[in-house]
Amino acid sequence: MERAFLKYNNKPVIIFRVDDKIAVINNDDPVYFDQNLYEQVDAYFVTNKLLDIGSFQQKKVKALFPHYPINILPLYLKLFNLSLIKYLKLKVLAREIYILLRRPSYREYHLKTEKDNYIFFTASIWKKEAETNNIRAEFIRYCKQDARINFEGGFIPRSDGNNFDFEDELNEKKYTPKAFSKLSKKSKIVLNNPAVYGAVSWRLAEYLNQSLFVLSFPFKIELPIPLNHEKDIYYIENTNDYGKVFDKVLNSSDFHKKIAGNGKRYFSKYCTPEAQAKYVVNAIFE
Repeated sequence: MERAFLKYNNKPVIIFRVDDKIAVINNDDPVYFDQNLYEQVDAYFVTNKLLDIGSFQQKKVKALFPHYPINILPLYLKLFNLSLIKYLKLKVLAREIYILLRRPSYREYHLKTEKDNYIFFTASIWKKEAETNNIRAEFIRYCKQDARINFEGGFIPRSDGNNFDFEDELNEKKYTPKAFSKLSKKSKIVLNNPAVYGAVSWRLAEYLNQSLFVLSFPFKIELPIPLNHEKDIYYIENTNDYGKVFDKVLNSSDFHKKIAGNGKRYFSKYCTPEAQAKYVVNAIFE
């Protein structure tokens, strides 16, 4: 490890060298830009390249394809080995190991678009994201009232007890990341809503990998190659359109199969670890 970058230990960034080029992958959640780090590298990759923030439009900033958190504990321990004990407090290291163990292991799922009329959706209630809360609440309400749908889920109650009047949309059951992944995979339709500060939900890439029909609100970020409406994904701008989309999906297996299948093919072409690594290395030398 180079001393100039030691302050970034255990931060959500990867700093690495390829030949004579230094690059960084900024994977911060929800959104953060480090101008000082940007100045020191040749390429600055970001998970969420926001369209309306000037710092993300600088020349060396490059967008990443959708991706999601997985359990990489063996790689983590092998890569950093004894440095983990040297640079991290035991409490911090224990927390990192706990977080990794709770995540699902990575696998590239087989293309399988056949789904029952089951929908699983659960999410947090965010304190400062009223728009996202309402989008999620309306989705929960719609799924509950549509007799064609077998719905499971709801909002996770907030620890501070302030559920912002979403009492009817609450679900007392909590799901581990592994259970969330397993139940999502069964869903006929999944919702990709705007995340904090306009970021894209972590779940998007996993949904694509699982051959799911993704219903999404327009992105506020740039992707290296866009997901196209009614080809790879289905975009809406208003919650009033939920019913229209559900009618189209439930009344036409071909419509559902086309978008779910194309989304999976997008993931397999651009979003696998191998594809992302190749893209990153090539982009460094552009």
